[in-house]
Amino acid sequence: MKKEKEIPIPSFEQTRSPNISSWRVTAALVPGLMAGLYFILTTDPLPQPLSYHDFADTRVLLGIPHAGDVVTNLAFVIAGARGLWFLAQGNHGTRTFVDQRERRLFRWFFVGVLLTGLGSGCYHLAPDNDSLVWDRIPMAIGFMSIVAIMIAERVKLSLGVALLVPLMAIGTGTVIWWIWTEHAGRGDLRPYLFVQFYPMITIALMLLLLPTPYTRGNYYWGLFVFYAAAKVVEMLDHEIFDLTQGVASGHNLKHLFAAGGAAWVLRMLSLRQPRFYPIS
Repeated sequence: MKKEKEIPIPSFEQTRSPNISSWRVTAALVPGLMAGLYFILTTDPLPQPLSYHDFADTRVLLGIPHAGDVVTNLAFVIAGARGLWFLAQGNHGTRTFVDQRERRLFRWFFVGVLLTGLGSGCYHLAPDNDSLVWDRIPMAIGFMSIVAIMIAERVKLSLGVALLVPLMAIGTGTVIWWIWTEHAGRGDLRPYLFVQFYPMITIALMLLLLPTPYTRGNYYWGLFVFYAAAKVVEMLDHEIFDLTQGVASGHNLKHLFAAGGAAWVLRMLSLRQPRFYPIS
């Protein structure tokens, strides 16, 4: 019986669309950066309002204070652990990654998700500025790693890989800057707010302007929607707690929505395939 000829797997760069213009890359990456810099340069330092720590859910369950906000962080731990398990198992018969460097990028994303669950859980046991640091550092790692992932997929793999550590260091640095300025009596949240919202702006623009070498690329919109929903319910913390007659607070739901975004990324990875463009 004649053996079928194996089709070679193209490299990552061979799966890229050949027509990504520089203006599209600039239009995707620069507006969020310029808006963030304008915000920082034109706004006075913003201290952390102490009212932020006044969450609606103050229930005690099995001796756990603020139990709803603590326990819902298990969603982050589960989503992060499942993502790391998936990455450790390989591609499960699919071509999830053309280049294994991408796997490392996603590993940091899910590490950030898992650590967010642990850090946020600890924070909600006794909410104050100092404990909030352990919530925000893992979040910054998650925000910056997803930016590196999107750059790697839609701009240039080597650039996304090279930017991963600097981006995570910047994100972590904004949290350290914030808590240092708080202790110095002139709290400044501006850089951290930039780290939170720059990814939202930039991811949306990259989804609109830059193609992906994979199928299921539109699943990233799910991450965007989950995060936006998390921010909305977070702002309605007390209102939702009152509306549900104490069953769930907005901050409870924030944790679930945000963790749902991470779970959605994992679903995308389990389903996607590379697009094999003709090689000239």
